[in-house]
Amino acid sequence: MTQILGISGSLRQGSFNTALLHTAQDLMPEGSELIRGSIDGIPLYNADEEQAEGIPPAVQRLKEQIIDADGVLLFSPEYNNSMPGVFKNAIDWTSRPASDIAEVFGGKPFAVIGASPGGFGTILAQDSWLSVLRTLGTRPWWSGRLMVARAGNVFDDAGQMTDAQMRDRLERFLQGFVAFAASDAG
Repeated sequence: MTQILGISGSLRQGSFNTALLHTAQDLMPEGSELIRGSIDGIPLYNADEEQAEGIPPAVQRLKEQIIDADGVLLFSPEYNNSMPGVFKNAIDWTSRPASDIAEVFGGKPFAVIGASPGGFGTILAQDSWLSVLRTLGTRPWWSGRLMVARAGNVFDDAGQMTDAQMRDRLERFLQGFVAFAASDAG
């Protein structure tokens, strides 16, 4: 069983990215599952707090989920033409202490997708993640890209994906990424 960790980069209850994650859970290829990670409860990074109190439980939980996963899928919103600060903060925390980076991220298959109410999807947020993923030593999947533009037309008020064409694109994306992650896990 190939296990992919999905992390939504939004804390908003009605988040399009969380809705995209839930849809992806239903569309995973046979022999795989998408486990939901969370950035909820992760404090702002402060090296003084890390030194005094260690790694917060919410961060430790997310680190363990990343380590245990065969691949990680970041569901990233786009804020001001970049990644959300709260999401970047969570990933920064999971890279602490620096001696853990290789165990948590080293060679791990990663991909970034996202949904946005705007017309360009999350193209700039996805691009902004690339230098972070490279720095952490991940193995980004370059063969697929999925951006959900005008997400208000793709999801209904209950967060259900109603656009059949986008659903098909998401399913193909997931098949490709799972195959990529599984080839690494074998």
